[in-house]
Amino acid sequence: MHVIVHGGAGSPPESPADRQETLTEAAEQAIESEHPMNAVLAALRPLESDPAFNAGIGGAVQSDGEVRTDAGLMTHDGQIGAVCAMSGIVHAADVAYSVATETPHVLLAGDEAIEFAAGSGVETGRDLTTAETRQRYEAAGPPDGGPADHLDWVHAHFSGTDTVGAVATDGDQLAAATSTAGRWYALAGRVGDVPQVGAGFYADDRGGASATGEGEAIARFGLARRAVELLDTYGPRQAAEEAIAEFEDATGGRAGVIVLDRAGHTGAERNTAAMQTARR
Repeated sequence: MHVIVHGGAGSPPESPADRQETLTEAAEQAIESEHPMNAVLAALRPLESDPAFNAGIGGAVQSDGEVRTDAGLMTHDGQIGAVCAMSGIVHAADVAYSVATETPHVLLAGDEAIEFAAGSGVETGRDLTTAETRQRYEAAGPPDGGPADHLDWVHAHFSGTDTVGAVATDGDQLAAATSTAGRWYALAGRVGDVPQVGAGFYADDRGGASATGEGEAIARFGLARRAVELLDTYGPRQAAEEAIAEFEDATGGRAGVIVLDRAGHTGAERNTAAMQTARR
């Protein structure tokens, strides 16, 4: 099994050595898996549980004070599952896996996705905030009322880019997955690129990719799919570099992407200040 994992593209993190150790351990756990889909899930679970990463516990808080998680997963043969706008769920990627393997659908959202998660054996009802994220949210002077009343506040505060993702292959099969709590101070109910096929995640016979960064720009451009398309011309390293160059030229946005081909070769590129990765 070959795996590449990222911990999000954005500003330089606090305690980068600790985060790198977590990423490395996640990749090491993942390569023990029997199937690439299991491998990407094994890689993402510890990141979703670690407040140092923006997925699951300690994730970005939306304008109403809620943390909502999204995830997407895809295999080389077109099996897809995605979920979005879920409160109280740490392991969003596990729910995406259940959508891919148990339903005829691509995407489930909101309260119904949460009910489906519970029926699939994924833990629900968790408090995803931490003392630090609650303090950060309150310090921003959160707005009253409903989403329509939050717009001025959102325009003034909306920020952040981090996500987590993984791509794995056993030389035959391949899977890519991305998981996130979104961006800080987004409008309640906002969904970014992560659960959108071809934007936050993508895989086909050529390889797989997971994107991270400014979700609105990534969704407009289709970053993960473009990175995989470039494997027709380049190896994974150059494909990642070219994809980010094209993305920046087209959108002016900030992002990172990891790429893995069927042979297990990897690539990673970003135009942000930092993006930590681990490869096995």
